Amino acid sequence: MKLVRLIDFLRDRMKTVVRVCAVALFALVVIDALPFLVDKHHAHTAVEKFPLFWAGFGFVACVVIILASKAFGKAGIMQREDFYDE
Repeated sequence: MKLVRLIDFLRDRMKTVVRVCAVALFALVVIDALPFLVDKHHAHTAVEKFPLFWAGFGFVACVVIILASKAFGKAGIMQREDFYDE
């Protein structure tokens, strides 16, 4: 039950959790943007050498996944809540 207590602890401090995650994300983006901290010498393509390429790629990929899942859901995968009551 330690996991339940941990989840309750984090849920009670949601604003702090969001702030810590935002700061960590910002730090990762800044680290990726600094050319002397991340070695891009072994990049496979020219696009990978641009600063923040992978951060932008990951964000766009997440947005595409969310939009595609919503489209699949509205296309017929989701059912009404009373589907089995009839």
